[in-house]
Amino acid sequence: MPSPERALAGDARRTGRGRWQMLAVFLVCAAPVIASYFTYYVVRPEGRRNFGELIEPQRALPDQTAVNLGGQVSTLKALKGQWLLLSVAGGACDASCSNHLYLQRQLREGMGKDRDRIDWVWLIPDAAPVSDKLLPALKDATVLRVAPEVLSDWLKPAPGHQLAEHLYLVDPMGNWMMRFPAGLDLAAGAKAKRDLERVLRASASWDQAGREPQAPARQ
Repeated sequence: MPSPERALAGDARRTGRGRWQMLAVFLVCAAPVIASYFTYYVVRPEGRRNFGELIEPQRALPDQTAVNLGGQVSTLKALKGQWLLLSVAGGACDASCSNHLYLQRQLREGMGKDRDRIDWVWLIPDAAPVSDKLLPALKDATVLRVAPEVLSDWLKPAPGHQLAEHLYLVDPMGNWMMRFPAGLDLAAGAKAKRDLERVLRASASWDQAGREPQAPARQ
């Protein structure tokens, strides 16, 4: 019979091997994600400049309640799994809000065959009703009401600006990773489109379309 010391040493060796094997499996699974981020953030050709501002450190989607226009309750974490192009504006949706919604739709459509890898999302921080006239244009959008303090704790505008002045990009793992400049118009939208094309190209090996947008039903 082996001594207790030898038996314990054997158990420790087996535990150590098991942990190394688990780590190896994790690294194999995570390698495409790590490689795509390394390609985008580090191996960038000289002279390349992002139009959007990269967020470092990235900020994870908060695990907070969100309610769609039909009154269905979920969480912001449920948005994980797709690239998210976000805007923030009150339900009354002024001219700036309408412009952002239009740009979000155009940018998504401009991705061609990769359009289904992006959700365009409108986050509403108040209880103001959304106009019936706007609903048809939102048929492909995810529209959620979220407490304003949740949004202000997670997303940050550029100095001197407000949350509603920007578009924001969130990766499929739920990390806010880019903020586009305030006051986007169609001309600037072309520059934002190039950033979207780059991140989709860099993540092509691991990110696939996988979620249908929520229907913007009325309350």
